[in-house]
Amino acid sequence: MPKPFLLTVDDDPAVLRAIERDLRNHYAASYRILRADSGKAALELLEQLAERKEDLALILADQRMPEMDGVQFLVKAREIFPDARRVLLTAYADNSAAIAAINDVRLHHYLMKPWDPPEQNLYPVLDDLLNDWKAEYEPPFRGIKVIGQRWSPEAHRIKDFLGRHHVPFRWVDVAEAERDPAFMGFLTDKKKLPLLVFADNTCEDCPASEALAERLGLHMRADTQFYDLVIVGGGPAGLAAAVYGASEGLKTLMIDREAPGGQAALSSRIENYLGFPAGLSGGDLARRAVAQARKFGVEILAPQECVQLRTDGEYRYLKMADGAEVAGSAVLLSTGLSWRRLNVPNMDRLTGAGVYYGAATTEAPSCQGEEVYVIGGANSAGQAAMHFSNYAKKVIMLVRGDGLSATMSKYLIDQIAATPNIEVISHTEVVGVEGKDQLEWMTLANRQTNEEHRVPASLLFIFIGAQPCTDWLQGTLCLDDHGFVRTGPMLKKDGQVTQRWPLTREPMLLETSMPGVFAAGDTRSGSVKRVASSVGEGSVVVQFVHHFLAGV
Repeated sequence: MPKPFLLTVDDDPAVLRAIERDLRNHYAASYRILRADSGKAALELLEQLAERKEDLALILADQRMPEMDGVQFLVKAREIFPDARRVLLTAYADNSAAIAAINDVRLHHYLMKPWDPPEQNLYPVLDDLLNDWKAEYEPPFRGIKVIGQRWSPEAHRIKDFLGRHHVPFRWVDVAEAERDPAFMGFLTDKKKLPLLVFADNTCEDCPASEALAERLGLHMRADTQFYDLVIVGGGPAGLAAAVYGASEGLKTLMIDREAPGGQAALSSRIENYLGFPAGLSGGDLARRAVAQARKFGVEILAPQECVQLRTDGEYRYLKMADGAEVAGSAVLLSTGLSWRRLNVPNMDRLTGAGVYYGAATTEAPSCQGEEVYVIGGANSAGQAAMHFSNYAKKVIMLVRGDGLSATMSKYLIDQIAATPNIEVISHTEVVGVEGKDQLEWMTLANRQTNEEHRVPASLLFIFIGAQPCTDWLQGTLCLDDHGFVRTGPMLKKDGQVTQRWPLTREPMLLETSMPGVFAAGDTRSGSVKRVASSVGEGSVVVQFVHHFLAGV
């Protein structure tokens, strides 16, 4: 396959030669390098690449160029190659222009001159951006094709499964497949939809998630029986603990019932996470963290569900849904949250057929030109609304309260207010949904006037709060009234550790009522429901694990 291009633009011949040299030294094996000495010349090159249907991965443009500066050029370049990573090369005095460009041009990064040594100041930044580009890059497709009907819950399940496991796939609507000779041979009366066609041209109809995981070669069985640290839940807290634990020499196993990343992986855009001024998606964050964990030797089982926790002597044992059992000297519970279901007639029947819980990002491209309803007023709902606004004709947010200010970060409120195809309707809730095979109508109620009206609708995404995934721990650990796991000081009653704590020493800060079992992230009672705080708790808990293993 032809290699994608990198383009560097600078009016200074010496600088242009230097940056081209450094790019060739590091990237020539995977990319073709182009250079231009002005914004005008670069735009002509981009138009030629677009006409030839070439792929452009990254643009590195100098800010101080005559006639057209770097920001002005990148604005025009974005219109031609919107997915290319955009980097501005600046002098110290240009910092304010670079920071403004983050929003104006959706700049991905800016680099200061001089960039020597490139091994320290250039390549790590560009490597990171190019890895992001490759994760979204869609070359001529040779992977899995999913043939099905748009409003099929089973099709949604399979698309969501593949998406969360970062398995590239192409969605083919059955009407399109019936017209394409390449697919007609797979569509027989004996085959049920959805149908998966694999790269070797074999196919399976409507496979269960477990069977699909086996076919894809996902790791579902532990390599050994005993570990220093077993982590249940692969969200931000679990991934952070896995990285820190394994990097410090602990033999670490992480188990997730769906896919690493947890609920955070479904966030379409996180813009207030430290160190990422241009923002990143939850999927990007999960992918990076999983790669980092595997680099340190973390063993990951997914999809695999834990159903029982017990202690026996110095080990804590976890039983999984398939009957297998693993033991750990210490256990971390970071099982996160699941979306709370909306108790409305017909809602369960239409889930996956126009009704979706959470930011079903795999469905976003199919929303082109349609109206999308979003229920909820917290950050997750705001991030989803912004994401869907890139595809939908209109996004309508339904909020029970007065507005968004009490529950959403200000940066998101400002973005929503500045997005013309997003409308926020307050004091409103959904009290009815209708449809035969898909969502067709909704009944909305105004909480102030008690008036109801019926509206046509085909897409509804629900973010109405979440509940902890701790049903399997009832009776085993001390939980609060809402099902969150109590830890450390929360195990105390009237200043005294409760009778459920079996040792004379007091529990550590993140330790549960079972010694050696810890909890971190959203599943923990009293936690701050933010990605950054979950990452922090997951990092800190490893220190408590070391104390426990050392008998401190």
